[in-house]
Amino acid sequence: MKNNILFYITIISVFSFNIYSQKARIASADKKYENYAYVDAIKTYERVAEKGYKSVDIFKKLGNAYYFNAKLEDAAKWYGELFAMTSDLEPEYYYRYAQSLRSIGDNNKANDMMKSFNQSSGNDKRAKLFEKDINYLQAIKENSGRYEIENAGINSQYSDYGTAIYLNKIVFASARDTGSLGHRKHAWTNQYFTNLYVADLGEEKLPATPYKFDKSVNTKFNESTPTFTKDGKTMYFTRNNYLDGKKGKDGNDITLVKIYKATLENDSWANVTELPFDSNNYSTAHPALSPDEKTLYFASDMPGTIGQSDLFKVQINDDGTFGNPENLGRTINTEGRETFPFVNDENEIYFASDGHPGLGGLDIFVSKISTDATFNKVQNVGMDVNSPMDDFAYWINTKSRKGFFSSNRDGGQGYDDIYKFLELRRLTCEQELYGEVTDMQNKEILPDTKVSLFDSRFTAIATVNSDEKGKYSFPVECGETYHIRAQKEKYTTKEQKIIIAKENGKTNLPIELEKEECQVTIGDDLGKCFGIKMIYFDFDKSDIRIEAALDLEKILDVMNQYPKMKLDIRSHTDSRGSLKYNEALSDRRAKSTINWLIKNGVNKNRLVGKGYGENQLVNKCSDGVNCTEDEHQLNRRSEFLITEL
Repeated sequence: MKNNILFYITIISVFSFNIYSQKARIASADKKYENYAYVDAIKTYERVAEKGYKSVDIFKKLGNAYYFNAKLEDAAKWYGELFAMTSDLEPEYYYRYAQSLRSIGDNNKANDMMKSFNQSSGNDKRAKLFEKDINYLQAIKENSGRYEIENAGINSQYSDYGTAIYLNKIVFASARDTGSLGHRKHAWTNQYFTNLYVADLGEEKLPATPYKFDKSVNTKFNESTPTFTKDGKTMYFTRNNYLDGKKGKDGNDITLVKIYKATLENDSWANVTELPFDSNNYSTAHPALSPDEKTLYFASDMPGTIGQSDLFKVQINDDGTFGNPENLGRTINTEGRETFPFVNDENEIYFASDGHPGLGGLDIFVSKISTDATFNKVQNVGMDVNSPMDDFAYWINTKSRKGFFSSNRDGGQGYDDIYKFLELRRLTCEQELYGEVTDMQNKEILPDTKVSLFDSRFTAIATVNSDEKGKYSFPVECGETYHIRAQKEKYTTKEQKIIIAKENGKTNLPIELEKEECQVTIGDDLGKCFGIKMIYFDFDKSDIRIEAALDLEKILDVMNQYPKMKLDIRSHTDSRGSLKYNEALSDRRAKSTINWLIKNGVNKNRLVGKGYGENQLVNKCSDGVNCTEDEHQLNRRSEFLITEL
C-alpha cells in the first residue's frame, strides 16, 4: 500500500558479476525493482546474497526494498551489510539506516548514523532537526501515555488503512480478498489493490460489519483516503491514474496516483473527475478538507517539493474552481516523506512523516496553524500512537477526543490495521503572551505601537499593533524562549527576552518605551528619562560600580547640556535591615553619587542630596509585612529631582 502512494523515488544501479547465471538473475531483479516490483526483486536479491555474492548495489537495493515496504527490521539487516562494506555512501543511506535502527530499538547506533548524516548532508532539515534536539526521545516520552488504543474491529488479514467519517459512517481503504478470481495483487506489496469500504458507526462510535463503498467509485485499481464535505454531497479521494476505463502513465510508463472529486446524485456517487492540478508526471494523494471547506490539503511530489513527498494546500473557490497549490513550507516539510494530512476544527494539522525526529518509519506529528496561516512547532504525538513501524492517517473528533489511526505495527491483524483511540490528555500546552505598551516616563498608554515576536534565534514569527488601550498579545508555545521588539515613532525601539512558562496559562510582559526626546521640568525625576530606577552598588558598599557609572554618564551628559540645571539626589532602601543602618547606607550612596558627578566636572553648587533609608517607601512593604522581592525592589531606588533649570 504505502509504496504506491508515498512516492518512493528509486536510483537504479548496474551490477557486475563474473558468472552469467548470476548476471541473468540480477538483471531480472533490476527490471522488477525498476518497475517497483519490490517483493519479487527482494527474493532474487536475497537468494544471490545468501550464496555469498556481496555488492554495494545489492545491499543498497535490498535495504531500500525493505525500507520502502516498511519492513524496517529487515532493512536494518541489509543496510548493516552495506555499511560493513563501505561508508562512502550518499547521505540518504545514513538517514534510512538510522530510521531502520531506531525501529529495532538501537537508538545509540541510530544517533551515530544521524550524526554522520548531519556531517554529510549539508543543509538537510532532518539533520538540523536532529542537531537542534538530539534528546528528542525524551520529548516523545513526555508526550506519551495520553491514549487508550484498541483494534478498531474492522480489520482483515490484508491491508486496511485511512479513515474518514461520512454521515455517521466510517470509510476506509482495504485490500481484503472478496473471493473474486478477478482480484489482482500489486507487485510492490503482494497485496490486493485497495477499494473503499464503509461501516456504520454505533452510539459509541463502534464500527459495524464493513461493506463495499459505492461501485461507481471503486475500480480494479487502488482507491483510498477519501474526505467528505459536511453535507455529504462531495467527496475527494485518491486513486491510481485511471478514469473512464483508461490508465494514464508517466514518461517511465508508471501509473502514479491522483486526487479525484465525485458528487452525490440520487444516492449514488457520480461525476468522477480529476482535479486540475493533477498530472501524469507526479502524484497527488490523501486529500483533507479544512473545517471551513475552503482549503484542500494533500500530499504530492510535484515540482517545488522539498523532499520525497511534501504537504500542500490549495484554495477551493466559491465557484468550485481551484487556486494554485502552495507548499506548506519547511516548518512542516522536510527532505523526507510528509503525507496523510488531517486538519481539525481547532486549527491543528496532523500528518505522518519520517523526516521529523521519531521512533522509526512514519510517525504522526501535529502543529498548530496560527491565525496568519503559519505553523507552530511540530510535535510528535507520543509513543502510544507512534511505534517503531509506520503510523499514519490520524483522525480525531475534537469534542469526544475519540479517533482512528492506521499502523503496520507488530501484533496487528493484517499488513496495515486501523486502530481506534481515546485521547485522555491533550498534547498542546497553550500559552498567551500579552502586555501593555506605555510611556516609560509618564506611564501613558501607547496605542498603535508595532510589536514583533521572534523566536530564540530571532526568526520573525508574527507582528501586531497595540490596540487603543495599548494592549498586545500573541499565542506562544510553553517553555519556549522569545524576543519581543516594540517600535513607535519618536520612541527608542526596545527589545526584551521572555521565557514562557511550561504550563497552560498566560505570560504578562509589559513594555515601557523611552522617548527619543524626554521633556522634563522642575520637580521631575531626570532618571526616569533614561529608565534609571536604581544606581547599583555592591552589597553593603557605596563604591560606584561600572553599570552605575554608565547610568551616571547619562545624567552627566544632560547636566552639561543644561548648565543651569540643579539636582537633588536621593537614595532609598527597602525596609529590610535596621532603620539606622539603612539611613546611613543610603546616605553614603547618595554622597558617592554626588562625588562621582563632581569628580567628572559638575560644580558642587549644582548638587544636593542625602539618603532617606526606608523613610519614603512607595508601597506597603514596611517592617513585618510579607512582600515579594519585586515589591521590595520598588523601594530600592535612586532619584534625580530637578530643582532648577
